[in-house]
Amino acid sequence: MILANVRERLTSADMDLVVRLLSHGDAARETRYRGRLAEQGRDALLDEASLFDLLRDAPGISAPSAALFIYVAVRHALRRVGIEDPELTDYLSALLLEFGTRDRAHRIAPADDQVYRYVSDIVADLELVADARRAFLLRAHLGNFSLWLSGVFPDYIAARRVRRGGPDLSYYEEMGARGYRLASDHQLAREWALAELYHRAAESFERLRVGLNRLSDFVFFRTHSSPDRLLRQVTDSFRLGLADN
Repeated sequence: MILANVRERLTSADMDLVVRLLSHGDAARETRYRGRLAEQGRDALLDEASLFDLLRDAPGISAPSAALFIYVAVRHALRRVGIEDPELTDYLSALLLEFGTRDRAHRIAPADDQVYRYVSDIVADLELVADARRAFLLRAHLGNFSLWLSGVFPDYIAARRVRRGGPDLSYYEEMGARGYRLASDHQLAREWALAELYHRAAESFERLRVGLNRLSDFVFFRTHSSPDRLLRQVTDSFRLGLADN
């Protein structure tokens, strides 16, 4: 089960690095930032507009932890597409960290034996499963896997559509929103306090996908370029009324 807990994983060393980077070696600024951290909490510093670039360019021994970098990167990307929800940022950050480990993206739980290579396989199992816990995990995984593929690997989806006639991004948006919506209605979502989070993920799925696309395009796979990528970027910006940034 993926939980919105990346901020909880941040250590005092992570926040020390944040303070040092924001201070640029100025002792007075460092004192002010440490004061803000003590008075307002971590979010006051993690939301600083310049922090993502500072973390991305931090060299050698100053390189950020994976949790710190991913959280700030996702927060930065989502805010630029109009999502100001720190809990959704936390959840997506946890999703990226967990699904980036081995073949976790293809399983509904780390130790589960069943491997799902396609969204359609998850949908097919949803029609057959009787166990309540597995049904819930399949619903959540339908949302998670659809967002992982369409958010981080949109160029792969475009290429597969050209080569094999695969589905386009709208299919993943529809299936992903459906998965999160079904998960939010499940009793276990209410027991684990995830129902509202899944509901918000379903309602904002397209913007979540576009935010992750921008992170993928300009950070994860920035050396790639193609007409399909450019067309997607322009289309998304126009449709959602986003600034070209």
